[in-house]
Amino acid sequence: MSNPVVLITGALTGIGRAAAIAFARKGAKVVVSGRRDEAGKALIKELRALGSEAEFINADVRKEDDVRAMVDKAVARFGRLDVAVNNAATEGQVGPITDQTAESFAATFETNVLGVVLSMKHEVRVMQAQKSGSIINISSTYGHRGSAFASIYVGAKHAVEGITKSVELELAKSGIRVNAVAPGPTDTGMLSRFTGTAENKAALVRQVPLDRLGLSEEVADGIVFIALDGAKWITGEILNVDGGMTAN
Repeated sequence: MSNPVVLITGALTGIGRAAAIAFARKGAKVVVSGRRDEAGKALIKELRALGSEAEFINADVRKEDDVRAMVDKAVARFGRLDVAVNNAATEGQVGPITDQTAESFAATFETNVLGVVLSMKHEVRVMQAQKSGSIINISSTYGHRGSAFASIYVGAKHAVEGITKSVELELAKSGIRVNAVAPGPTDTGMLSRFTGTAENKAALVRQVPLDRLGLSEEVADGIVFIALDGAKWITGEILNVDGGMTAN
């Protein structure tokens, strides 16, 4: 796949931003999406400085009209869609189940699950016509294990992994690969909000066999690997990029 067209949601910070830079360095044409125009424009400037043809599209993955327009604008700009990285997510309201509400549940699932479903719906629409494509949904090590005080986030990531595998089975003969990448504790703003305190973050690090937080760039390397032709025999998989955490 030469100079693939890559669409990344939730691309303005953290893992999404690192993935955009990693794909740009591979020569990809990169479409980044998020909800903050100034941050989007700044990222586009950085990607173009790396030699990438890059565009920013303001979109909210919770809104189907936004998602449909995002995908259509990407295809209008570059003629096709080779890779989609569905990264947009929120940590939601962290805390015991007794503190959760219908509103906190909906706020987390609308971004983390509905956003993935809507994104895949319109990405697949384009990729089926091409008879090719690679979709990567971003999960978490908590997508296949539990965590005290994060039940709603954990449930959302379990849903992402189940949807990933189910859609892969649906599309297996269509030329479209569907995988997920599950980062372990990664040094991002979301992790700081998720853990709340330095003590909680340190306790999480102690669960990682490599004894440190991951870097967004390291997760991005895993995303690029599974997205491109070097992994063309891999589909329906959850790639753990977690410093050995799931080996515990």
